[in-house]
Amino acid sequence: MRTIMAKTAHVAQEKKDVVAQMQKLMQDYPIVAILNMESMPAPQMQKIRSQMRGKADILMTKRRLMKIAIDKVKDKKKNIEAIIPHLKGMPALLFTKDNPFAIYKFIGKNKSPAPAKAGQEAPKDIIVPAGPTPFAPGPIIGELGAFKIKTGVENGKVVIKQDCVVAKAGDKINAALASVLTRLGIQPMEIGLDITAIYEDGMIYTRSVLDVDESQYIANVLQAHSWALNLGVEAGIFNTVTTEVMLQKAFRESKAVALEGNILADAVVGELLAKAEAEASSIKSASGA
Repeated sequence: MRTIMAKTAHVAQEKKDVVAQMQKLMQDYPIVAILNMESMPAPQMQKIRSQMRGKADILMTKRRLMKIAIDKVKDKKKNIEAIIPHLKGMPALLFTKDNPFAIYKFIGKNKSPAPAKAGQEAPKDIIVPAGPTPFAPGPIIGELGAFKIKTGVENGKVVIKQDCVVAKAGDKINAALASVLTRLGIQPMEIGLDITAIYEDGMIYTRSVLDVDESQYIANVLQAHSWALNLGVEAGIFNTVTTEVMLQKAFRESKAVALEGNILADAVVGELLAKAEAEASSIKSASGA
């Protein structure tokens, strides 16, 4: 991964070069990820750079120059201007040819949790979970109550009675909330590259779309397939998937009818003879012969 640190001050030609470079990258790469580089530690940046070498370029520059470059390519890059609202914090652009979901997953795996600081924006809903705390009754009850956290006292310790959302995604975290979360051992922030959205072929994928639980997604697909198969079989819809199942179902049902009606057929003759023999033995036993 090649990280391009663009100098933008004082030299007008250098600014033009940065804009031209960004234009070229936007046209050369089908995928553009919008990053927020705030609080990105250098060691993590170096790690990601080595892991993505040859797969992506990152360009860091002023938001104003990004907007100029976007404006210059918007006639050639469908809906590229839609990335502008996602240029947040300390913005950077990542250019790649990899799948957007694969990129998001890779970036997510290289994040680590961190405590919240005053003034930071909640990356997602912050939940204080129900359960025991290490605190004895005292001012902490009022501090928690200020954020509508329901508490009680059990065995001499403060207990949180139910889960409570103390901040919604995008909310600014104030000093009081940051202090409470830290004392509770809750680390809602993430250190690492922060993808705010990804552009591909005119589409903008936000975090809510990109953050896929793969195991749940696969389970949902399998369940949908099962439901569709059952519907097709019950409705008598023949296709490459349902035909074999429907023939098996028809065979089982016709065999059951033949057995019930004592209809001699190749598929049931053995079972009918066994049934007759069992009945004859039962009669013989009952008659005492």
